[in-house]
Amino acid sequence: MNALAATNRNFKLAARLLGLDSKLEKSLLIPFREIKVECTIPKDDGSLASFVGFRVQHDNARGPMKGGIRYHPEVDPDEVNALAQLMTWKTAVANIPYGGAKGGIGCNPSDLSISELERLTRVFTQKLHDLIGVHTDVPAPDMGTGPQTMAWILDEYSKFHGYSPAVVTGKPTDLGGSLGRDAATGRGVLFATEALLKEYGKSIAGQRVVVQGFGNVGSWAAQLISEQGGIIVAVSDITGAIKNSNGIDIPSLLKHVKVNRGVKGFSGGDYMDPNSILVEDCDILIPAALGGVINRDNAKDVKAKFIIEAANHPTDPEADEILSKKGVVVLPDIYANSGGVTVSYFEWVQNIQGFMWDEEKVNAELKTYMTNGFKDVKAMCKSHNCDLRMGAFSLGVNRVARATLLRGWEA
Repeated sequence: MNALAATNRNFKLAARLLGLDSKLEKSLLIPFREIKVECTIPKDDGSLASFVGFRVQHDNARGPMKGGIRYHPEVDPDEVNALAQLMTWKTAVANIPYGGAKGGIGCNPSDLSISELERLTRVFTQKLHDLIGVHTDVPAPDMGTGPQTMAWILDEYSKFHGYSPAVVTGKPTDLGGSLGRDAATGRGVLFATEALLKEYGKSIAGQRVVVQGFGNVGSWAAQLISEQGGIIVAVSDITGAIKNSNGIDIPSLLKHVKVNRGVKGFSGGDYMDPNSILVEDCDILIPAALGGVINRDNAKDVKAKFIIEAANHPTDPEADEILSKKGVVVLPDIYANSGGVTVSYFEWVQNIQGFMWDEEKVNAELKTYMTNGFKDVKAMCKSHNCDLRMGAFSLGVNRVARATLLRGWEA
């Protein structure tokens, strides 16, 4: 099942649970606006190249739309629609005043020089500048983009609208980016895991953890969890996988990854088949890479007691049912990985106020939001007698539905 089908399915189940009117249900699913633009740039050799840029703005009932911009060769419109919709529910679950959006450009960033990427980003911004804005739609980095991309968007947008640091988040700190943003999603995963374990009378110390994916989110989650006494027994990335039943030394692994661009060849652990990492023996499994990795084929072999979804949509609906029967507790992505968008919100707030916070305040506020978010999800689970995924989805959908009705937008 692809990301859009799975997201729509979860939405419809939540709408049924909440008893939403069918007209309202339909209007909540339809995107507010879909934008497709041609971006033509001169390449370094003087030839012209054309790329397709797009932005799906899903919903703005609760505030400006928010979501990443990705540069990737295979940009699937269905996936972008699903991710834009997911951002609508995610921001509502996190209780921050945003709606959802997603977008990007169909290109392979590794085939383009820095100056070509800059020209492409600026042309894309010229085409979109009237459709994004501080109180309209606030982009952020995603796959293939980063703080530098956001700096170019900010500069190009400011040529038309005056200096507007709050038009994008995930910026370099020198241009109004927030402290703590880099670690935010991984730190959010830590706080979400702590909140879940507390419910079961446990703490992170002594828990055996497997992390699948060692990019920004996975590496920060592993580092922060090991600092709290968690034992990271296996880690994988695109280069390979390693395990050590006594616990991997994460600071040493981070140094190795920085030099070798991957976990492969790390001496502090034994090589293992990357395909078997999801079924490795552990207490907590953190999928922090791609979607759809836990499916009907491997779900029955998962040995973890808890799965914390740091990636977007890592568990297929069919796998959900198998895991549920086994008694595995799944903490859903729309709550578990919302630390990133929450600190993006803090960045936006700081930019609008023109007053920057220190990192301690950022982390303390993030902990408050993640802890309250878990309580809200649990309250929904109790009142609707459902699992955590449906609790989170119904919480998000309910908040957006209420805002829609209060604004008089019902069909």
